[in-house]
Amino acid sequence: MSSTLLEVTRAAHEEVERLERLVVKDLQTEPNSNKDRLVQSHRVRNMIDTITDTTERLIEIYADKDNARKDEIAALGGQTATGTNVFSSFYDRLKEIREYHRRHPSARVAVDASEDYENLLKEEPLVEFSGEEAYGRYLDLHELYNQYINSKFGKEIEYSAYLDVFSRPHEIPRKLKMTRQYREYIEKLLEYLIYFFQRTEPLQDLDRIFSKVVADFEEQWVTSTLQGWETEGQENGHVPAQHSELDLDYYSTVEELMEVGSERLKEELAAKGLKSGGTLQQRAERLFLTKHTPLDKLDKKHFAKGARGKEQNGVAPATQEVGNLKDIALMEAKMKKLCDLLSETIERTIQNVQKKQALTYEEMEAEREEEETQVDTESDDEEQQIYNPLKLPMGWDGKPIPYWLYKLHGLGQEFKCEICGNYSYWGRRAFERHFKEWRHQHGMRCLGIPNTKNFNEITSIEEAKELWKKIQERQGGIKWRPELEEEYEDKEGNIYNKKTYTDLQRQGLI
Repeated sequence: MSSTLLEVTRAAHEEVERLERLVVKDLQTEPNSNKDRLVQSHRVRNMIDTITDTTERLIEIYADKDNARKDEIAALGGQTATGTNVFSSFYDRLKEIREYHRRHPSARVAVDASEDYENLLKEEPLVEFSGEEAYGRYLDLHELYNQYINSKFGKEIEYSAYLDVFSRPHEIPRKLKMTRQYREYIEKLLEYLIYFFQRTEPLQDLDRIFSKVVADFEEQWVTSTLQGWETEGQENGHVPAQHSELDLDYYSTVEELMEVGSERLKEELAAKGLKSGGTLQQRAERLFLTKHTPLDKLDKKHFAKGARGKEQNGVAPATQEVGNLKDIALMEAKMKKLCDLLSETIERTIQNVQKKQALTYEEMEAEREEEETQVDTESDDEEQQIYNPLKLPMGWDGKPIPYWLYKLHGLGQEFKCEICGNYSYWGRRAFERHFKEWRHQHGMRCLGIPNTKNFNEITSIEEAKELWKKIQERQGGIKWRPELEEEYEDKEGNIYNKKTYTDLQRQGLI
């Protein structure tokens, strides 16, 4: 019965529709904890993968490469080799159905498939995390940290400092990135970050994220604007300028070639894949051989280990080196993008490491057991009513703060400020801080009084006005009064103040 192609198609469409409804229903439920969020995300991811697989099967059925679907539809329409007979086809199908139910009586009982699908919402996919990762809340980079501090490109720093610098590979000198040790390190780091991101954010499309990273990377690499690789870009597959070949036509003897210098000869020999060791004269003689002899005709004793095979395969060592550097730069670009996406997790990990440095082993074990217990009972605790008989203020986690902290900051003391509209401040610290906050400043501005240090601890409007009046009077006593203090002199040399001089002049006496 269910083996017909049309029935398989119908069942596939039904499965896709049911799973889509389950995804919507599951996402409408708000998870109570970080563990519940991870389980929900992985559960939805599994359903999306099932939808994708079923949809691919449907596409293959509708493609109908073997014409099986077309033949089955024709058979339902009564088309046979001898012609079209609708009634014959109908009764043949009816006979087949009756025969099936006679052999399988239990098939007559209607089965509610929705119960099986509803059970998918109760599944808890297994997601593995190490103890240090704590269900995806922190990163566990201890192995990579040990590799970093024991390498030539790394530094001997603390683990907390490494968590702050590992996301900035552009600070490492480029010459240290050309080693196999650094390549293995960056590969392992990228592999771990991808694995961690897939476990903590299963609903993110990592392929789409990386495709955009690769597009931006290619553009920056060609224009030599990639951070940390500004001079390593290449265009049209050519080797960059720092690998420019030395023109041997200008040198007629080995002695002239020796004037170039030992380091320049070493670079040129390495670019050609030849041995770069020995004295200055030996290097010059080895390079001078290539002026009249092609590289493929030289004796293999002049080549560095493995370089002869590369030349025979048509791959220049310098070009291959640039290709390896490009792979490393691309891995760094992907790693930086993942670090941006996991920035909150990295910051949380740094804070956790710094907190652990101040704890003893017993305290860390007790905290770990408390976290495990909290993960298991977090959802039950939120459903229960919080017991707070002392009416303590709530902390950032939605629970009352400890009583000793409540007493330490004097949060039981209430301070009211009439200037702030009788707003209440709990604790001496909050009261002292509010004089510089916007509410108090707005109240002083409405009274026409400047909010200076003279008015600290003043909360009454009347007191503030009286103090401002006294300050104005005090400032008025020492204020410059031109009508009394400005001096004028008449033609006879008599000195008057401005007011007297103006009165006498108005009367015509002077």
